[in-house]
Amino acid sequence: MDSVKGLFKPKPTPQQQLRDWQRRLRQECRNVDRQIRDVQREEKNVQKAIKDCAKRNDMASAKSLAKELVRSRRAVTRLYENKAQLNSVSMHLGELVATSRAVGHLSKSVDVMKLVNKLMKAPEMAATMQEFSKEMTKAGVIEEMMNDAVDSALDSEDIEEEIEEEVDKVLTELAGETASELPDAVRKERLKQPSTSQTVDEEPIAEGAEDDELDQIRARLANVRS
Repeated sequence: MDSVKGLFKPKPTPQQQLRDWQRRLRQECRNVDRQIRDVQREEKNVQKAIKDCAKRNDMASAKSLAKELVRSRRAVTRLYENKAQLNSVSMHLGELVATSRAVGHLSKSVDVMKLVNKLMKAPEMAATMQEFSKEMTKAGVIEEMMNDAVDSALDSEDIEEEIEEEVDKVLTELAGETASELPDAVRKERLKQPSTSQTVDEEPIAEGAEDDELDQIRARLANVRS
């Protein structure tokens, strides 16, 4: 019965189709905002974990977590770029509303096509924008595009030198010193501490439990980035 009703469902007007796309784009922007908040909230846990590692002079774990933080900050930058492009698509669709009233049909938009093509390459938006692309192509707003490969979310991370520079910046930001100076600085700071603090610092740490905690932090951060 539903399929029969669908056959007689009136075709949306060009204005209705454009407004429906705009509504869905606004929803996608809200989804992006939520994802950004989730990543940034988890980043605070990672920052605390990096500081804890630095205090223990565990620079291997500190650098490992700092790399995760670098990845997350880059992911947030990409998400902000995605949101800006979504808003641009919505704005251009709004301009098409006025045109469609005058000519009675949807006109092609090179600007929309370029923006949709960019968003289709973004890992976070690929599936959603492929659906938009199909609908807009069918409606005549854009031309059929080649399905280019999705950009790797971590392409730039192949450049190890760049990553190391970013890691040093993170460690400097969180610890107030360069990564290379941290071990000596930590030892000097411990010597200045009263004996009661030294006793606390020297309490044995369950290495396996510590590694599990770091793994859980990395997993949570990767999950909110995806």
